[in-house]
Amino acid sequence: MIGPGQSSVPVSAGVHVRKLLTGAAVALSAAVPGALAAVGPGAQAAPSRPVPSPPTPRAPAPAAQARPDLAKLVTLKDVQRHLSAFQEIADYNGGNRAVGGQGFGVSVRYVVGRLKKAGFKPRVQRFTFPYWRERSAPVLARVAPSKASYKVAADFLTLAYSGAGQVTAPVAAVDLPSSGEGTSGCESGDFAGFRKGSIALMQRGTCAFATKVAKARAAGAAAAIIFNKPGEKGPVNGTVERLAPIPVVGPSYQVGSELAKAAKRGGLKMRVKTDAVHGKRSASNVVADTRRGRAGNVVLVGAHLDSVPAGPGINDNATGAAALLAVAEKIGKLRGTDVRNRVRFAWWGAEEEGLVGSTHYVRSLRAAERGRIALALNFDMLGSPNGTRAVYDGDHSGRVGTAPPAGSGAIEKVFRDYFAGRHLPVTQAPFDGRSDYGPFVAKGIPAGGIETGAEGVKTAAEAKAYGGRPGKAYDPCYHARCDRMKNVDLKLLDTNVDGVAYATQRFAASTLPVNGEARFVAVPAAPYRPEWQGPYLVR
Repeated sequence: MIGPGQSSVPVSAGVHVRKLLTGAAVALSAAVPGALAAVGPGAQAAPSRPVPSPPTPRAPAPAAQARPDLAKLVTLKDVQRHLSAFQEIADYNGGNRAVGGQGFGVSVRYVVGRLKKAGFKPRVQRFTFPYWRERSAPVLARVAPSKASYKVAADFLTLAYSGAGQVTAPVAAVDLPSSGEGTSGCESGDFAGFRKGSIALMQRGTCAFATKVAKARAAGAAAAIIFNKPGEKGPVNGTVERLAPIPVVGPSYQVGSELAKAAKRGGLKMRVKTDAVHGKRSASNVVADTRRGRAGNVVLVGAHLDSVPAGPGINDNATGAAALLAVAEKIGKLRGTDVRNRVRFAWWGAEEEGLVGSTHYVRSLRAAERGRIALALNFDMLGSPNGTRAVYDGDHSGRVGTAPPAGSGAIEKVFRDYFAGRHLPVTQAPFDGRSDYGPFVAKGIPAGGIETGAEGVKTAAEAKAYGGRPGKAYDPCYHARCDRMKNVDLKLLDTNVDGVAYATQRFAASTLPVNGEARFVAVPAAPYRPEWQGPYLVR
C-alpha cells in the first residue's frame, strides 16, 4: 500500500531513468573533443550545437487513500484478547466480576489501563447503591388445611429487596381477578377488611410490585405473596426496588392460582421465610471521550462491565464490554472527517443490580449536558450460543415494550441496512427496560443497539434463519457459572462486533437522520413505564 507522501513510481524505475541520462551525457562529452581535433590548427571550427538538457521527470500525483473502515480495523482476535482477560480476572477473584467483589474492581482497572494505552483520558465515576443478596434458600410452604412445600426456582423466587424474616400466618386473597391481569393490590380499597398479621396473596399485574407491597404493608400484612399472571411461565423474577419491611415471594401462576382457590375456601395457612443481607456498596462507571469531535453532539456507546455473582459473565456481558474496548482502541485510526461528533465510550457498573450505574450517570448530568447527547447505543450479550441478532425496535413497529424517543427508528435502520448489505438476518428486541438504554430512553434520548438473547426460548423460525436449537434458551448459561469463553458463539459475536464498529463510525461522522445534527431538548415519546429494570421485573 502506498503510504502518505510516497510516490507511486517504483524505486527501481527511478534508478533506471538516472542511469540512462548519465550514459547519454558521457557519450556526448566523448564525441565533442574528437570533432575539434579533426578540424586541425588554424582551421575555423564549425559552431557547435547546444546540447539540450534532458527533461525533468514529473512527480506522479499521490494515490488516493481508501477511507478507513472501523469494522475492518477491529478484528475478532482483538475482542477475544479482552474476553480472555475478563475470564482470567474472574477465575482468580472468586469466579465472578460482580460489583462489590474484587473481580469487578480488577475489571475496571483493566479497562482503564487499556484506554490509557490507546491515548484516552478515562474517568472513573464512583457511586454507592443499595446492596441486597440472599444468604440462604427461602421457604414457601402450605401449613393448613393440608401440607405442601414448594421448590425454589421451579415454583417460586424471592423478590429482590425483599425484607428478611419468617412468618406463619393465615392467607388473605386481595382482589384476585376471575380472569385476566386485574389490579390486585394496586388500590388501597383492595385491602378493605384485611386482617392485620395475615399474609397478602396478590396477582402480578398493572402496577409495580413496590406499590402492591407498600399497600399491603400499610394494611398490616406480615408478608406478601405475588404470583404470576395468566400466560406467563415460571415464578416471578422481580424486584420491589427498595428494601421492603416484610418478606416478599413470587410463585408461578399455577401455584398462585391454586393458593387463591384454597384461600377462598378458607382456612389456608402458609409459612414464608426469606433470609437476605442488605446495606450500601460502592461501584464504578468508566467513561472516556475521543479527543476529536464536537462536544455539543455526543455519540454515547455503552455496555455494562459487571457480571452476576454466580459466574464470570463472559457472554453477559464481557462480550459487549470487550467489543467497546476493541472499537475504542482502533477509533484513533479514523480520519478527522470521520469523527465530526465526539464519541463517548462508557462501561457501566451494577447493571445486574438494576441498571444502577447507567441510572446514576444520567441523573448526574445537568439538563444541558443531557441535551448534548445525540444518541445512546447499548450492547448487551453479543454472542449467545443459541442466539439471534436482535436490533432494538426503534420505530416501535413491534408494539411491545416502551415507544422510544424520536430518532431511535433511524438508529434501528442503520443497523438493519448494514446487516442487510451483508445478507445477515435480523430480528428485533423491544425497549422493555432490560438493559442500560433504559435511563436514556426515560430522559428522551434516542437509543438503539444489539442483543442476542438471554433466557428466552428460540422459535422454529429463528432456528431456520440462524441455526441452533428451537425450543431451547438463547443462552443456557445465562446468569450461571458456565457463562465462560466456551459459552460464546464466536461467529455471531464477530458479525455483531462489525455492526458495533460500523454504527460507531457512522454516527461519529454524522447524526443527521437521528437529530439533524443539532442540539435538542430531549423529550420522552411517552411516560416511561418499563416492565423490567435490568434482570428484574418491576411490574
